[in-house]
Amino acid sequence: MDAISEVLKNFFLHPFVLSLVVGLLVFVFFYIRYPGILRFFKEKTLSSQKEVLRIVDMMMLKTPEEKVVLWLWGLGLGLGVLIFLAAWPNLALGVGFGAIGFLLSWIGIAKVMQSMWEQRCNQVVNQMVEGLAIMTNGVKVGLSVTQAMERVIKNMKGGPLAQEFQLVLNKTHLGMSIEEALFEMEKRMDRQDVTMMVVAINILKETGGNIAETLSVISETIQSRQKVESKIRSLTAQGTTQAIIISLVPFLILVIMFFMNREYAELMLGTTLGWIALLIIMGLIITGGVMMKKIVTIKV
Repeated sequence: MDAISEVLKNFFLHPFVLSLVVGLLVFVFFYIRYPGILRFFKEKTLSSQKEVLRIVDMMMLKTPEEKVVLWLWGLGLGLGVLIFLAAWPNLALGVGFGAIGFLLSWIGIAKVMQSMWEQRCNQVVNQMVEGLAIMTNGVKVGLSVTQAMERVIKNMKGGPLAQEFQLVLNKTHLGMSIEEALFEMEKRMDRQDVTMMVVAINILKETGGNIAETLSVISETIQSRQKVESKIRSLTAQGTTQAIIISLVPFLILVIMFFMNREYAELMLGTTLGWIALLIIMGLIITGGVMMKKIVTIKV
């Protein structure tokens, strides 16, 4: 009996278990005393969750929603616990920054998913040159717009443009008009080149214009725009590389200090003032990175 009591005592007095218990008590305290803070966290996490699920659906990823939500909670709690343990034995600091890390992980994942969706939209635009050429040839030999889109799907199987066209055709099979299906595609993609194609097709289907010639002109316009964008990317590549290097330098210096002079590094990671300074540094780095990104980003 004494042995069991000793084991239980050692278990509950273990620093890791003790820290989890203290963290739970702090959570309960804030839940009762400051419900507005938890409501803010709930709103932010739910909005990030909805955004991630929306993008997963638009990207046609065959991933169950439950699995996506589980990954979000796992990554958020994992980062929060790591920050909490890094700030040990400062419990108040660990709980505060751990909660911030938990929230930032959800927001960060939503931003990453938005970036992935932007890349997919760019891939659709890049494939439109070839896709519109196939549609133009199909319309010239007497095919309808939907039949020409089917040719694009067959010739560009597996690509994002083929998936978007397949979604449009699926909606027409369910009773939606081709104009409405294309309009939903344009609204979802939010790209000037996609808008130009959709508006041209919808107008010419009503007025009876030369769709093949118009699609050929749109394809040439997109190709010219891509050449200009490629030239701009090559000219701004140096600025982008410098922004990345400058953003990573402070973290590299902190890692070097940790291995060469651990006492100085522990002043940053083991004290309240150090964590506040680290938070300010990260905020300045993020602000500088966003500003440099806006400077080197030129819209065509």
